[in-house]
Amino acid sequence: MDPIGKEKRGLLENPSCLGGQQPVDILFVNPPSPDGGVWIRSQHRVGRRSRENMIWPQVSLAQLAAMVHPDYSVEIIDCIAERTTWAQFDQYLRDKRARYYVTQVTAPTLTNDMYGTFLAKSLGARTIAFGTHVTPLTHETMESFPSLDHVLCGEPELTLRELVEAYEEGRDLAGVLGLAYRRNGEIVVNPDRPLVQNLDDLPLPLHHLLPLDKYRIPMVRGPYAFVVTSRGCPGACRFCIKHVTYGDSVRVRSPENILKELWLLEKLGISNINFYADLFTVDRDQVIGLCELILEEGLEIGWTCNSRVDFVDRELLRLMRRAGCWMIAWGIESASKEILRRTRKGTNPDKVERALRWSKASGIKNWGYFMIGLPGETEGTIRQTIDFSKRLPLDLALFHIAAPYPGTPLYYEAVEKGWFKAARWEDVDMDRSTVLEYPNLSAEQLEYHARRAFREWVLRPGPILTYLKSINSLSVLKSGISIGLQHLDWLRR
Repeated sequence: MDPIGKEKRGLLENPSCLGGQQPVDILFVNPPSPDGGVWIRSQHRVGRRSRENMIWPQVSLAQLAAMVHPDYSVEIIDCIAERTTWAQFDQYLRDKRARYYVTQVTAPTLTNDMYGTFLAKSLGARTIAFGTHVTPLTHETMESFPSLDHVLCGEPELTLRELVEAYEEGRDLAGVLGLAYRRNGEIVVNPDRPLVQNLDDLPLPLHHLLPLDKYRIPMVRGPYAFVVTSRGCPGACRFCIKHVTYGDSVRVRSPENILKELWLLEKLGISNINFYADLFTVDRDQVIGLCELILEEGLEIGWTCNSRVDFVDRELLRLMRRAGCWMIAWGIESASKEILRRTRKGTNPDKVERALRWSKASGIKNWGYFMIGLPGETEGTIRQTIDFSKRLPLDLALFHIAAPYPGTPLYYEAVEKGWFKAARWEDVDMDRSTVLEYPNLSAEQLEYHARRAFREWVLRPGPILTYLKSINSLSVLKSGISIGLQHLDWLRR
C-alpha cells in the first residue's frame, strides 16, 4: 500500500512554479479528503468519515479568521465542501503563498492533514495546527511531523492572535500561553491559556468566507450553517472528546449576541441553522431567551440542535418547536444501564424514552446516536441496544463503534487494560472500524455488530417511509442515493 499516494508523490517529484498572485497573510484550511469522500473535522469533536453525506460548515475556521481580520488578509479554503483534490490544493497554495497556514487536524486523517503542512512549509509558510488530536498529543505530533511549526493547544482563538502578533512585532514566543513551538530544534510547550470567559467578546465568525452553498445536512433542501451557542458540557462521559478543548467549564453566549449572528446569516441567504454546541440545552434560560427573541423578531429559520435527555422538558421542547426547531440529535449510546453507569453517561433508558416521546409529541424529529463496544459490552447488551433503538420514536439513527480517542478517560483505560490495538492513529475511527479488543469481543465482532445494528434498524417500514417523505427535490434524492450506496458498501464489509 502506498502511504503517500500516486497523486501526492507526483507533486513531490514535479513541483510547479510559484504563482504570481498577491500573497495572503493567513490561510485557514480544511484539508483535502484522504480518499475522495466526505470527512468531518471539528474543533469540538473527533474526525470521521461521513456516511450520511453531511458536509459540516467550518465555523471554527470562520471564527479564527474573525480574530485576525481586518488587520491581516485572510482566506478560507474548505477542501471537503469544494471537493478539492490534492493536485488542485497544491496549485492553490502556490498561487496564494500564505505567510501563515492554519489547519484542523484529526486522528483518522492525521498523516493526510500533515501532508498539507508539508506543502505549505515548502512554500515558506509558518504552519499552525489545532484540534482535539494535537491538543492531547502535542509533543508526539510535532515530533513525528517536522513540517508542523506550531500547535494551538486547547481553545485556539486568542492564542492564534497573539502568535501572529508576536511574529509581526518580533517578540519572543515564550509568553504566548497555549502555544507549542520549536526553538533551537527543541519542542517547547507553553503553559495553558485560560478559557475565554465571555463568549460575547469574540467577534462574529466570517461566514461569508465559507462556501455556504456547498454545506448539506440530511433531510434538508439547500445549504445550512453552524452557529456556536455555547462551549463546554457538564457531563462526564468517559468516551467523549469535548473536555479535551474546553475542560469542565460551561460558557454560553447571550441570546442577543446569537441573534446578531442569525440575522447576519439571513442576509447571506441562509435560513437553515444547526445550533452547534457541546450541549445546546445546557442553559435552559438561554434557550428560552433565544427562542423568544426569534419569535419576537419574526426571524423565519428552521434549525436543529443536540441535547441530552436529562436537559429537556415538555415546556422547553414545545417552545423550541414554535421557534423553528425541527430535529434534535440525541447521544443515546446504549440500552444497558450498567454500560451507561460505567461510562458515566448520567442517563438511563427510561429517561431516553421519555425525552424522545416528548420531542416527537412536540413535532420535533429525533436523530439517535448509538455506540457499540463501550466497556462492559456483551452480545447480550448489544441485542438490548438494537431492540431499544427499534422501539424508540427515531427518524434517523447512526451506530458508531466505540473509539478510545487520546485525551479521553476511555483512552487511558483501554491502554492500561490492554484493550488498545492500534498500529497508527488513523485506525482510531469511530465510523468504520475499531481498535478495541476485549477479552469477550474482538474488533471484528464489534464491527460486525455495529453493521448489524444499523441494518436491523434501517431495513424497516418506518425508516424507509421517513426517507421517502423527506424527498422534496432532485438534490435530496441524489444525496439519498449516495448515502444509501455508502451504507450498503459499509454493510457489505
